[in-house]
Amino acid sequence: MMMAMESFPPLMFAGLIAVLLIGFPVAFSLAALGLACGFFAVSQGWFPAEFMSNLPQNVFGILSNDLLLAIPFFTLMGALLERCGLAEDMLDSMGQLFGPVRGGLGYSVIIVGFILGAITGTVAGQVIAMAMISLPVMMRYGYNMRYATGVLAASGTITQLVPPSLVLVVLADQLGRSVGDMYKAAWGPSILQVLIFAIYTFALSRIKPDYLPGVPKSARTLQGWALWKKCLRGIIPSAILIFAVLGSMGGLPGINTAICTPTEAGAMGAVGAFILAALHGRLNWPLVQGAMAGTMRITAMVVFILIGSRTFSLVFQGVEGGLWIEHLLSHLPGGQIGFLIAVNVFIFFLAFFLDFFEIAFIILPLLGPVADKMGIDLVWFGVMLCVNMQTSFMHPPFGFALFYLRGIADTLFKSGAIPRKVESADIYMGAIPWVLMQLILVAVVIFVPQSVTFFLDKEKAVDMNQATELLQGLGKAAPAPASGSSAPADAAEEDPMAAVRRAMEQDAAKK
Repeated sequence: MMMAMESFPPLMFAGLIAVLLIGFPVAFSLAALGLACGFFAVSQGWFPAEFMSNLPQNVFGILSNDLLLAIPFFTLMGALLERCGLAEDMLDSMGQLFGPVRGGLGYSVIIVGFILGAITGTVAGQVIAMAMISLPVMMRYGYNMRYATGVLAASGTITQLVPPSLVLVVLADQLGRSVGDMYKAAWGPSILQVLIFAIYTFALSRIKPDYLPGVPKSARTLQGWALWKKCLRGIIPSAILIFAVLGSMGGLPGINTAICTPTEAGAMGAVGAFILAALHGRLNWPLVQGAMAGTMRITAMVVFILIGSRTFSLVFQGVEGGLWIEHLLSHLPGGQIGFLIAVNVFIFFLAFFLDFFEIAFIILPLLGPVADKMGIDLVWFGVMLCVNMQTSFMHPPFGFALFYLRGIADTLFKSGAIPRKVESADIYMGAIPWVLMQLILVAVVIFVPQSVTFFLDKEKAVDMNQATELLQGLGKAAPAPASGSSAPADAAEEDPMAAVRRAMEQDAAKK
């Protein structure tokens, strides 16, 4: 029985969702589904068997992608820094600095989460490290349990958005855009996220002052310069590392020139992480061995997901699935806004079950071309999806950050570090306000695109009136060619706009 090829892409996409929900490792599920659908398409005569010979070249193209070499370097940097005691030192000093203020421990967790996010890039290590240090202190001084669990989980997920996030590297690769531009664009939403969290903490400390009490003076062991010295000891080296890594690849606002590729910047960051670990006196073989093992696991996972997703997408494009997705999404009511809302709702619910790597490698190649044809800036589109995908770590009851928090809370209770057990209801209910705040940020990015584009390099506008005047001036000033001579052919055929730009540059130089 022959089937029409036009009806196969929806079935393939439904099969994709079904396979992902089964729970079997995504990389192997995707590869198996792609190969099975490919053999079926060949049997139906939709494309020749030789079409599948493109698969080895596609896989080789993945493995030879220089940009993806940045992933193991940034992962190694984060793995080293999360184990070297930097989080402990910063949380202790910031907690004492903000301690007298009502809600001060919450502010310190948010700020340290932002700083650590810019140098570690790993949610698991960040949530675990901050919960181990801050949760016992928050419980000791009477912080509301739901606020404490929520702020710890949310501050750990900031790392997905703050450069040099691995998510942004993957998004840049999948969308074919510069990593430096993606980093610059992410700074605005990152800062807004921290401000929204801080405003919520401030408002709650005024509405429910007993939820977020100040730390008593007797509990603050450091004062004056000793306290500031400990704070700066964690902040200054971290700031230098952030500036060196991001600035070298043009990922900081105001820096328009990249002197390193993302891979070279990642290698420099890994070396910087070794130096920071040595400065904190924690550099030893068990630390390095654990960091390298974690890096190997994450890198292998990424590569296998890439191979599986490429197998599926090759067959999906072969049966014109890309055209089906384009027709499906480009004719939604509301134009660009309708498309963006539909995409964000789809990603939000998909993130209940999938990791951000899986979403980026499987779904983004289907959505990116449609967004590009609709005239949507892909850097802005990628940052918007990154803001959305960070909620995947906070979704009750499937968020990974909540799982990490659940595990470390049980460990702390069994060891006697906290006086009572943290209930699952406190973790899940505590996460809801922070998920809503992350969704507010998604809405801000959609309806106020300047929140993303503000730090990007601005394109220079050409004043057409000035250009016309300069052309007229050039026409008057140009000497007539001598009799019997002719102007060079390339000058006669020169692009008029190139002449305008050159004339404007000369005029600016004279001024």
